[in-house]
Amino acid sequence: MSDKQIVLVTGGTGLVGRAIESVVNENCDELSSYKFVFIGSQESDLSNLYETRALFEKIRPNYVIHLAAMVGGLFHNQNNNLMFLRINLQINDNVLLMSHEMKVKKCISCLSTCIFPNHTTYPIDETMIHLGPPHDSNFGYSYAKRMIDVLNKAYNSSANNSTLFTAVVPTNVFGKYDNFNIEHSHVIPGLIVKAFNAVREAKHKGANSAKLMVYGSGTPMRQFIYSKDLAKLIVWTLKVYEEREPIILSVGEEEEISIGNAAQLVANAFSDEIKLELDFDINYSDGQYKKTANNAKLRKYLPNFEFTPIEIGIKETVQWFKQNYLVARK
Repeated sequence: MSDKQIVLVTGGTGLVGRAIESVVNENCDELSSYKFVFIGSQESDLSNLYETRALFEKIRPNYVIHLAAMVGGLFHNQNNNLMFLRINLQINDNVLLMSHEMKVKKCISCLSTCIFPNHTTYPIDETMIHLGPPHDSNFGYSYAKRMIDVLNKAYNSSANNSTLFTAVVPTNVFGKYDNFNIEHSHVIPGLIVKAFNAVREAKHKGANSAKLMVYGSGTPMRQFIYSKDLAKLIVWTLKVYEEREPIILSVGEEEEISIGNAAQLVANAFSDEIKLELDFDINYSDGQYKKTANNAKLRKYLPNFEFTPIEIGIKETVQWFKQNYLVARK
């Protein structure tokens, strides 16, 4: 019988799950005591308690990295807050309940900076999650994610609990295997697929330049983390982090850039094919202006961790999308 520690990764076929799988494959010797099992929505509907229980009974995990969620970009959230709230509440309650019942050693859930109050002081840190309502644009998803923190506290304080329930809070994640559906995606993958389509159309017409449409004014500020960097940090959390309170996994405040600047980096990544000029459509909502996160807690643990520069991460993501256009999620 294998003595490896089994790590169940929910949402294992998505953006972050695929990145963790890549990190695990590249560090087989260092992680030889673990067996990672990556599960996607096709294997189990985690909003269904019976299917979730069956999955846990089959896998019998020692650890859980809980990434599974119904996710979407600004406009998908705006139009479906009730659905995002209900489904994510169901998923989270089922996964944490099974982690508790199966007495896993550690359950690490993935939150988001959108859970923080809309009106607050900056930078935000791990102590500020519940100090006011989140932005109205995605309140359903935000409150569902917040409840993971509440559930973690409740399970950790339960007399018969033997599991460490904790959470990580990444900023805006992007990278290979992202969702490139223009209507449902986050900002960088949405920009990449729009740029790809604009370049393809311009080439078909014989033009030497094209417009890259950016929804909104481009002024909101964001911190972006490359999915492979986040994956490395989540694996570190699995191995090392023993606090019950969540930890923000993010680039520093000095790495925050505007949506407009992010769009320009996407345009630059296509510059070997054609010149893309940014075109801002201010008829679209900007959403929350900023949600600057403080990564001081992370830096106390890992002062020398090197994040991938965003321009390199975007170039690698664009190259992957070009090569995998037919099979990428759209």
